[in-house]
Amino acid sequence: MHEWGATAGTAGLAVLAVHGRGQTPQFMQETAARFAAPRVRFHAPHAAGDSWYPEPFLVPLERNRPALGESLEIVTGCLDELAGRGFPRERVVLWGFSQGACLLAHHVLTVAPQRYAGLILFTGGYIGPEPITGPPAGSLDGLATVVRSIDRDPWVPRYRVEETAALLEWAGATVDLRIDPGDEHVITDGACAAAGELLTTAGVRAG
Repeated sequence: MHEWGATAGTAGLAVLAVHGRGQTPQFMQETAARFAAPRVRFHAPHAAGDSWYPEPFLVPLERNRPALGESLEIVTGCLDELAGRGFPRERVVLWGFSQGACLLAHHVLTVAPQRYAGLILFTGGYIGPEPITGPPAGSLDGLATVVRSIDRDPWVPRYRVEETAALLEWAGATVDLRIDPGDEHVITDGACAAAGELLTTAGVRAG
């Protein structure tokens, strides 16, 4: 994993940063510079070919297999690696943009609904064309979550972002949802400010 930020010995939190399609961990590092979050160490895996799965996230799941399953396993493996370095899940914030946000949303809702230190989803939602049940009520109690998107984003429809936020809330997460006007696939300054606030608060809680 590509790493940056506070040293492992001084960091109160780890962030697992998952990039979007056609991007690299360097994009996440450049974006993280807009967060102004101290005592955080970032860890970013790099997808083969800069893509976590081959087709759009709203197509039938079969069309994105086996790559989707392999990528979900990569997320689990990264979390296990962080735990081995002294960052158990309750000291890890998950952060993704675009395809990376979709991957993390799907992971939290369908693979491992656990109490992480936080969840930041920039322009993404769970994967597949059909509604999903989501995790049991209470399984994400207290999970601080920031969800941001753009109203007419060309790749991620507003309804899926809202559905994802609703499932997270049903499971007990505390969701800060905002969808800004526009039609570009971008991360706004306001989204970065909200992420920085979440990281600062989570860092205080982690000690």
